[in-house]
Amino acid sequence: MGSLNPPRSHLFPPASPMSPSTSQLTPSAASAALFERAQRVMPGGVNSPVRSFRAVGGNPVYMVSGNGARLRTVEGRELIDYCGSWGALLFGHTRAEIVDAVAKAAGKGTSFGANTESEVEFAERLTRLVPGMEMVRLVNSGTEAVMTAVRLARGFTGRPKILKFSGCYHGHADTVLVQAGSGLLTGGLVASGGVPPTLAAEVLVASYNSLEEVSELVRAHGDKLAAILAEPVAANMGVVPPLPGFLEGLRNLANQCGALLIFDEVITGFRFGPTTFGAMQGVTPDLVCLGKIIGGGLPLGAVGGRAAVMRSLAPLGTVYQAGTLSGNPLAVAAGLATLKLMEAEPPYSRLERLGERLAVGLENAARDVDIPLICPRVGGMFTPFFLGKPPRNLDEVKRADAERFATFFRGILTEGIYLPPAQFEAGFISAAHSEADVEACIYAAQKTFSEVSNTISWRQAATDGTPCCG
Repeated sequence: MGSLNPPRSHLFPPASPMSPSTSQLTPSAASAALFERAQRVMPGGVNSPVRSFRAVGGNPVYMVSGNGARLRTVEGRELIDYCGSWGALLFGHTRAEIVDAVAKAAGKGTSFGANTESEVEFAERLTRLVPGMEMVRLVNSGTEAVMTAVRLARGFTGRPKILKFSGCYHGHADTVLVQAGSGLLTGGLVASGGVPPTLAAEVLVASYNSLEEVSELVRAHGDKLAAILAEPVAANMGVVPPLPGFLEGLRNLANQCGALLIFDEVITGFRFGPTTFGAMQGVTPDLVCLGKIIGGGLPLGAVGGRAAVMRSLAPLGTVYQAGTLSGNPLAVAAGLATLKLMEAEPPYSRLERLGERLAVGLENAARDVDIPLICPRVGGMFTPFFLGKPPRNLDEVKRADAERFATFFRGILTEGIYLPPAQFEAGFISAAHSEADVEACIYAAQKTFSEVSNTISWRQAATDGTPCCG
């Protein structure tokens, strides 16, 4: 194994030393006290399940501030952030242009419940940047964008059924919480409670990357199918890129049966280039859902697409959608500032370079001590899976060793690196990350792998991608 001398950027020692092989992350007093208070008044102590750290063990860490690529905890520790508010922060924390834009907008009023010039400018910019997006409706989240797109597809086509993919998460609206990813997958749930079986029966599910399964479902149900809904890069079961021809095949199959093609680009929109991933691949959906990056860290989503479809939305059509805070001036200000920065200072070639370095570095660090690990990525979006080869669908993703990821997470957190606290999520490099930050992450992984390989019986994964242990 290579030298474990830390890179000069590795400035953040843990508040208290611990072995990354321990079964529980040693709780720090301030975060532990806050979590105890939170559990008395909030279900599970959190406002989003994956923040509970149940997938990785120990108490969640509480943050007080962020700057660039770094977070500061309530204990005063600084962590290099590879969660990035789950992909929302393309330019990192507290980028001056975005903060200034929000402050300026807030000084004029936080919400009007009325139309503003800024939302018109924002919609004009989105439709210019995204081919095929002739009209757009602003909403407050990715969940709301997908919920609206599904209702719109059903209203436009007059058909009831939706086809989605196992392991793909599209927010927490009832229709799409069937064999979903993200927090459901982390929690070991097949579907959410509270979703009526009659509603779930209208959702068809295929394996991601399997055009054969989609073709079979289209043959059987095509005349009742309103839409095919897909993440063009699966990012809610960890990063699973589409196989060559998969997205083009979905476009053709949707055309064949008269269904709409919906791309959920809440995570992938503007993540790899100054447009959507679908546009970069030359595949134009009928509707596209956006979120995260377009809000610059504030709650903002959008659904847009062909004008003929979008005109089915009220007040022009019969498909209803409304929202008091839709297009609110603060989120729009942050979004506009982000899109302007993206065009003025495109970070994408650099994110590609840093992403490649990080993925290769993590794989090599594991290989040096005979730990099976693969790190699929697209651009600066990545997931380290404890597997022998890249997964192509949910069944293969489930072979990853989540317990070993939990051990890795706890160890690398001790070394000052904050990853998403679950195996089945994506990590993100932002424009604020430096080459030294990436080297610090690789060094932390080297140190963690060195320690755990000496204390846990790590077994080489089978070459067919079966679990690496147990």
